[in-house]
Amino acid sequence: MIGSVRELVLPEHQRRTARELREDLDLSSGDVRSKRSAFWTMLLLSAVIAACGVLTDSTATVIGAMIIAPLSTPIMGIALGAVQRRRSGAGRFVLAGVALVVAVGALASLAVPADYDLLSDGQIAGRTSPGLLDLVAALATGFAGAVALARRDVAAVLPGVAIAISLVPPLVVVGVCAGQGSWWLALGALVLFVSNLLALVFAGMVVFAAIGTGTGGGGPRRAYATVGVLFAAVGVLLAASTTGTVLVHLWTARTTDAATAWLSATPGAQVVDVRAHARTLSVVVRTPAELPPVEALLDALRGQVPDGVPVVVTTTEGRRIEAGRVGR
Repeated sequence: MIGSVRELVLPEHQRRTARELREDLDLSSGDVRSKRSAFWTMLLLSAVIAACGVLTDSTATVIGAMIIAPLSTPIMGIALGAVQRRRSGAGRFVLAGVALVVAVGALASLAVPADYDLLSDGQIAGRTSPGLLDLVAALATGFAGAVALARRDVAAVLPGVAIAISLVPPLVVVGVCAGQGSWWLALGALVLFVSNLLALVFAGMVVFAAIGTGTGGGGPRRAYATVGVLFAAVGVLLAASTTGTVLVHLWTARTTDAATAWLSATPGAQVVDVRAHARTLSVVVRTPAELPPVEALLDALRGQVPDGVPVVVTTTEGRRIEAGRVGR
Protein backbone atom coordinates (compact mmCIF):
# COMPACT_ATOMS: atom_id res chain seq x y z
CA MET A 1 0.00 0.00 0.00
CA ILE A 2 2.73 2.47 1.03
CA GLY A 3 4.77 1.50 -2.01
CA SER A 4 1.80 2.17 -4.31
CA VAL A 5 1.23 5.61 -2.83
CA ARG A 6 4.93 6.42 -3.12
CA GLU A 7 5.00 5.35 -6.77
CA LEU A 8 1.87 7.42 -7.46
CA VAL A 9 3.20 10.58 -5.82
CA LEU A 10 6.86 10.08 -6.66
CA PRO A 11 7.13 8.02 -9.88
CA GLU A 12 10.53 6.36 -10.05
CA HIS A 13 11.29 7.61 -13.57
CA GLN A 14 10.69 11.21 -12.44
CA ARG A 15 12.68 11.10 -9.20
CA ARG A 16 15.78 13.21 -8.90
CA THR A 17 18.93 11.60 -7.58
CA ALA A 18 20.57 12.38 -4.26
CA ARG A 19 23.43 13.95 -6.17
CA GLU A 20 21.10 16.31 -8.03
CA LEU A 21 19.33 17.32 -4.83
CA ARG A 22 22.62 17.96 -3.06
CA GLU A 23 23.80 20.12 -5.95
CA ASP A 24 20.69 22.30 -5.63
CA LEU A 25 20.28 22.39 -1.84
CA ASP A 26 23.81 22.24 -0.39
CA LEU A 27 25.49 25.64 -0.37
CA SER A 28 28.76 23.98 0.64
CA SER A 29 29.18 21.77 -2.43
CA GLY A 30 29.80 22.43 -6.11
CA ASP A 31 30.39 26.04 -7.14
CA VAL A 32 30.33 27.25 -3.55
CA ARG A 33 31.30 30.86 -4.23
CA SER A 34 28.60 31.44 -6.85
CA LYS A 35 25.95 29.68 -4.79
CA ARG A 36 26.67 31.69 -1.67
CA SER A 37 26.92 34.96 -3.57
CA ALA A 38 23.53 34.37 -5.16
CA PHE A 39 22.02 33.30 -1.83
CA TRP A 40 23.11 36.36 0.14
CA THR A 41 22.38 38.81 -2.66
CA MET A 42 18.83 37.55 -3.23
CA LEU A 43 18.14 37.20 0.49
CA LEU A 44 19.17 40.79 1.18
CA LEU A 45 17.12 42.10 -1.74
CA SER A 46 14.09 40.03 -0.74
CA ALA A 47 14.37 41.35 2.85
CA VAL A 48 14.45 44.95 1.65
CA ILE A 49 11.51 44.37 -0.71
CA ALA A 50 9.55 42.63 2.06
CA ALA A 51 10.28 45.48 4.49
CA CYS A 52 8.98 48.02 1.97
CA GLY A 53 5.91 45.89 1.33
CA VAL A 54 5.17 45.43 5.03
CA LEU A 55 5.53 49.11 5.91
CA THR A 56 3.41 50.23 2.95
CA ASP A 57 0.89 47.41 3.51
CA SER A 58 1.39 46.29 -0.10
CA THR A 59 0.43 42.67 -0.71
CA ALA A 60 1.88 42.66 -4.23
CA THR A 61 5.27 43.86 -3.00
CA VAL A 62 5.38 41.26 -0.24
CA ILE A 63 4.50 38.52 -2.74
CA GLY A 64 7.41 39.67 -4.89
CA ALA A 65 9.73 39.30 -1.91
CA MET A 66 8.40 35.79 -1.25
CA ILE A 67 9.08 34.67 -4.81
CA ILE A 68 12.75 35.69 -4.87
CA ALA A 69 13.57 34.75 -1.26
CA PRO A 70 16.12 31.86 -1.26
CA LEU A 71 15.80 30.93 2.42
CA SER A 72 14.00 27.68 1.66
CA THR A 73 17.15 26.33 -0.03
CA PRO A 74 19.24 25.82 3.13
CA ILE A 75 16.11 24.82 5.06
CA MET A 76 15.52 21.96 2.64
CA GLY A 77 19.27 21.35 2.83
CA ILE A 78 18.79 20.64 6.54
CA ALA A 79 16.19 17.98 5.66
CA LEU A 80 18.44 16.38 3.05
CA GLY A 81 21.42 16.39 5.40
CA ALA A 82 19.37 14.78 8.17
CA VAL A 83 18.17 11.99 5.87
CA GLN A 84 21.69 11.40 4.53
CA ARG A 85 23.20 11.63 8.03
CA ARG A 86 25.81 14.20 7.09
CA ARG A 87 26.69 17.72 8.20
CA SER A 88 26.09 20.25 5.44
CA GLY A 89 26.32 23.53 7.34
CA ALA A 90 22.80 24.40 6.16
CA GLY A 91 21.72 25.27 9.69
CA ARG A 92 24.35 27.99 9.92
CA PHE A 93 23.09 29.57 6.70
CA VAL A 94 19.53 29.51 8.05
CA LEU A 95 20.52 31.15 11.35
CA ALA A 96 22.65 33.78 9.63
CA GLY A 97 19.88 34.42 7.11
CA VAL A 98 17.32 34.83 9.90
CA ALA A 99 19.60 37.34 11.65
CA LEU A 100 20.07 39.32 8.41
CA VAL A 101 16.36 39.57 7.63
CA VAL A 102 15.41 40.49 11.21
CA ALA A 103 18.12 43.17 11.18
CA VAL A 104 16.69 44.63 7.96
CA GLY A 105 13.24 44.71 9.58
CA ALA A 106 14.65 46.41 12.68
CA LEU A 107 16.34 49.07 10.53
CA ALA A 108 13.11 49.59 8.61
CA SER A 109 11.29 50.19 11.90
CA LEU A 110 13.26 53.42 12.27
CA ALA A 111 10.96 54.88 9.62
CA VAL A 112 7.88 54.06 11.72
CA PRO A 113 6.54 56.81 14.06
CA ALA A 114 6.68 55.87 17.74
CA ASP A 115 2.90 56.20 18.14
CA TYR A 116 2.08 54.15 15.04
CA ASP A 117 -0.47 51.37 15.57
CA LEU A 118 1.31 48.33 14.14
CA LEU A 119 -1.87 46.27 14.04
CA SER A 120 -3.46 48.79 11.68
CA ASP A 121 -1.06 47.42 9.05
CA GLY A 122 -2.60 44.30 7.53
CA GLN A 123 0.79 42.83 6.63
CA ILE A 124 1.81 42.97 10.28
CA ALA A 125 -1.51 42.03 11.87
CA GLY A 126 -1.81 38.96 9.66
CA ARG A 127 1.54 37.58 10.81
CA THR A 128 1.56 38.20 14.56
CA SER A 129 -1.20 35.86 15.73
CA PRO A 130 -0.68 32.49 13.98
CA GLY A 131 -2.99 29.58 14.71
CA LEU A 132 -3.19 25.84 14.16
CA LEU A 133 -4.51 26.30 10.63
CA ASP A 134 -1.29 28.13 9.78
CA LEU A 135 0.64 25.04 10.84
CA VAL A 136 -1.58 22.75 8.76
CA ALA A 137 -1.16 25.03 5.73
CA ALA A 138 2.61 25.18 6.26
CA LEU A 139 2.82 21.39 6.45
CA ALA A 140 0.83 20.94 3.24
CA THR A 141 2.95 23.59 1.52
CA GLY A 142 6.11 21.93 2.79
CA PHE A 143 5.09 18.63 1.21
CA ALA A 144 4.25 20.42 -2.03
CA GLY A 145 7.69 22.00 -2.06
CA ALA A 146 9.47 18.76 -1.21
CA VAL A 147 7.63 16.84 -3.93
CA ALA A 148 8.43 19.61 -6.44
CA LEU A 149 12.12 19.33 -5.56
CA ALA A 150 12.11 15.53 -5.65
CA ARG A 151 10.40 15.27 -9.07
CA ARG A 152 11.81 16.50 -12.36
CA ASP A 153 8.42 17.30 -13.90
CA VAL A 154 6.75 19.64 -11.37
CA ALA A 155 9.41 22.26 -10.67
CA ALA A 156 7.07 24.93 -12.09
CA VAL A 157 5.06 24.96 -8.84
CA LEU A 158 8.02 26.16 -6.74
CA PRO A 159 7.16 29.89 -7.05
CA GLY A 160 3.69 29.10 -5.71
CA VAL A 161 5.24 27.17 -2.83
CA ALA A 162 7.49 30.16 -2.08
CA ILE A 163 4.42 32.39 -1.84
CA ALA A 164 2.45 29.96 0.31
CA ILE A 165 5.18 29.12 2.84
CA SER A 166 6.14 32.77 3.59
CA LEU A 167 9.56 32.77 5.25
CA VAL A 168 11.04 36.25 4.82
CA PRO A 169 7.96 38.45 5.54
CA PRO A 170 7.39 37.03 9.07
CA LEU A 171 11.05 37.66 9.89
CA VAL A 172 10.79 41.25 8.65
CA VAL A 173 7.73 41.65 10.88
CA VAL A 174 9.78 40.28 13.80
CA GLY A 175 12.38 43.00 13.19
CA VAL A 176 9.84 45.80 12.75
CA CYS A 177 7.89 44.86 15.88
CA ALA A 178 11.05 44.35 17.95
CA GLY A 179 12.37 47.70 16.74
CA GLN A 180 9.17 49.32 18.01
CA GLY A 181 9.38 47.49 21.33
CA SER A 182 6.30 45.34 20.62
CA TRP A 183 7.87 42.12 21.83
CA TRP A 184 4.68 40.04 21.97
CA LEU A 185 3.90 40.87 18.36
CA ALA A 186 7.48 40.01 17.42
CA LEU A 187 7.16 36.68 19.23
CA GLY A 188 3.97 35.86 17.33
CA ALA A 189 5.67 36.49 13.99
CA LEU A 190 8.68 34.43 15.08
CA VAL A 191 6.43 31.50 16.01
CA LEU A 192 4.88 31.70 12.53
CA PHE A 193 8.33 31.52 10.93
CA VAL A 194 9.43 28.61 13.14
CA SER A 195 6.28 26.64 12.31
CA ASN A 196 6.91 27.19 8.59
CA LEU A 197 10.55 26.16 8.96
CA LEU A 198 9.71 22.96 10.83
CA ALA A 199 7.02 22.12 8.27
CA LEU A 200 9.56 22.40 5.46
CA VAL A 201 12.15 20.32 7.29
CA PHE A 202 9.71 17.58 8.27
CA ALA A 203 8.12 17.36 4.81
CA GLY A 204 11.53 17.37 3.17
CA MET A 205 12.78 14.54 5.38
CA VAL A 206 9.73 12.40 4.63
CA VAL A 207 9.88 12.94 0.87
CA PHE A 208 13.67 12.63 0.53
CA ALA A 209 13.62 9.41 2.54
CA ALA A 210 10.78 8.11 0.35
CA ILE A 211 12.82 8.53 -2.86
CA GLY A 212 15.76 6.67 -1.39
CA THR A 213 18.26 9.44 -0.67
CA GLY A 214 18.88 8.28 2.90
CA THR A 215 21.52 5.93 4.25
CA GLY A 216 19.39 4.11 6.81
CA GLY A 217 20.38 3.65 10.43
CA GLY A 218 19.27 5.47 13.56
CA GLY A 219 20.29 8.98 12.54
CA PRO A 220 17.15 9.81 10.53
CA ARG A 221 14.95 8.30 13.24
CA ARG A 222 16.54 10.57 15.84
CA ALA A 223 16.11 13.51 13.49
CA TYR A 224 12.43 12.65 13.01
CA ALA A 225 12.00 12.44 16.78
CA THR A 226 13.65 15.82 17.28
CA VAL A 227 11.53 17.50 14.63
CA GLY A 228 8.44 15.81 16.08
CA VAL A 229 9.14 17.21 19.56
CA LEU A 230 9.69 20.68 18.11
CA PHE A 231 6.48 20.34 16.10
CA ALA A 232 4.61 19.45 19.28
CA ALA A 233 6.03 22.47 21.10
CA VAL A 234 5.09 24.82 18.26
CA GLY A 235 1.68 23.16 18.04
CA VAL A 236 1.05 23.96 21.72
CA LEU A 237 2.01 27.60 21.13
CA LEU A 238 -0.22 27.84 18.08
CA ALA A 239 -3.10 26.16 19.93
CA ALA A 240 -2.74 28.72 22.71
CA SER A 241 -2.62 31.51 20.13
CA THR A 242 -5.73 30.15 18.42
CA THR A 243 -7.56 29.98 21.75
CA GLY A 244 -6.53 33.54 22.55
CA THR A 245 -7.72 34.77 19.16
CA VAL A 246 -11.11 33.08 19.61
CA LEU A 247 -11.51 34.62 23.08
CA VAL A 248 -10.57 38.08 21.83
CA HIS A 249 -13.17 37.82 19.04
CA LEU A 250 -15.76 36.72 21.60
CA TRP A 251 -14.94 39.61 23.96
CA THR A 252 -14.96 42.22 21.20
CA ALA A 253 -18.33 40.93 19.97
CA ARG A 254 -19.74 41.15 23.50
CA THR A 255 -18.29 44.64 23.91
CA THR A 256 -19.89 45.71 20.63
CA ASP A 257 -23.27 44.49 21.84
CA ALA A 258 -22.85 46.19 25.22
CA ALA A 259 -21.71 49.47 23.65
CA THR A 260 -24.61 49.41 21.18
CA ALA A 261 -27.05 48.98 24.06
CA TRP A 262 -25.24 51.73 25.99
CA LEU A 263 -25.73 54.19 23.12
CA SER A 264 -29.30 53.13 22.30
CA ALA A 265 -30.85 56.04 24.24
CA THR A 266 -28.76 58.61 22.32
CA PRO A 267 -30.38 59.44 18.93
CA GLY A 268 -27.95 59.12 16.03
CA ALA A 269 -25.16 57.55 18.12
CA GLN A 270 -23.54 54.35 16.89
CA VAL A 271 -20.57 52.08 17.48
CA VAL A 272 -17.98 52.46 14.73
CA ASP A 273 -15.37 49.92 15.84
CA VAL A 274 -14.28 47.79 18.77
CA ARG A 275 -10.73 46.48 19.06
CA ALA A 276 -8.61 44.72 21.63
CA HIS A 277 -5.08 46.10 21.59
CA ALA A 278 -2.33 45.96 24.22
CA ARG A 279 -4.76 44.30 26.65
CA THR A 280 -7.17 47.23 26.35
CA LEU A 281 -10.65 47.31 24.83
CA SER A 282 -10.98 50.33 22.56
CA VAL A 283 -14.49 51.44 21.60
CA VAL A 284 -14.83 53.98 18.78
CA VAL A 285 -18.22 55.71 18.60
CA ARG A 286 -19.94 58.39 16.54
CA THR A 287 -22.41 60.60 18.37
CA PRO A 288 -24.07 63.96 17.66
CA ALA A 289 -24.70 64.56 21.36
CA GLU A 290 -23.11 63.97 24.74
CA LEU A 291 -22.25 60.38 25.59
CA PRO A 292 -24.07 58.55 28.36
CA PRO A 293 -22.09 58.00 31.59
CA VAL A 294 -19.24 55.56 30.89
CA GLU A 295 -19.93 53.83 34.20
CA ALA A 296 -23.02 52.34 32.58
CA LEU A 297 -20.85 50.78 29.88
CA LEU A 298 -18.50 49.26 32.47
CA ASP A 299 -21.49 47.85 34.35
CA ALA A 300 -22.83 46.31 31.12
CA LEU A 301 -19.46 44.66 30.45
CA ARG A 302 -19.23 43.05 33.88
CA GLY A 303 -19.42 39.30 33.40
CA GLN A 304 -19.07 39.66 29.63
CA VAL A 305 -15.30 40.22 29.57
CA PRO A 306 -12.63 39.46 32.19
CA ASP A 307 -12.52 41.78 35.19
CA GLY A 308 -9.71 44.30 35.22
CA VAL A 309 -9.65 44.90 31.45
CA PRO A 310 -9.22 48.65 30.72
CA VAL A 311 -11.83 50.25 28.47
CA VAL A 312 -11.18 53.36 26.38
CA VAL A 313 -13.94 55.19 24.49
CA THR A 314 -12.93 57.36 21.54
CA THR A 315 -15.27 59.50 19.46
CA THR A 316 -14.82 60.07 15.74
CA GLU A 317 -14.18 63.74 16.59
CA GLY A 318 -11.04 62.73 18.48
CA ARG A 319 -12.28 62.89 22.07
CA ARG A 320 -10.76 60.16 24.24
CA ILE A 321 -12.31 58.94 27.49
CA GLU A 322 -10.55 56.57 29.88
CA ALA A 323 -13.62 54.71 31.08
CA GLY A 324 -11.78 52.63 33.67
CA ARG A 325 -11.47 48.90 34.28
CA VAL A 326 -14.25 46.35 34.08
CA GLY A 327 -15.44 45.13 37.48
CA ARG A 328 -13.65 47.84 39.48
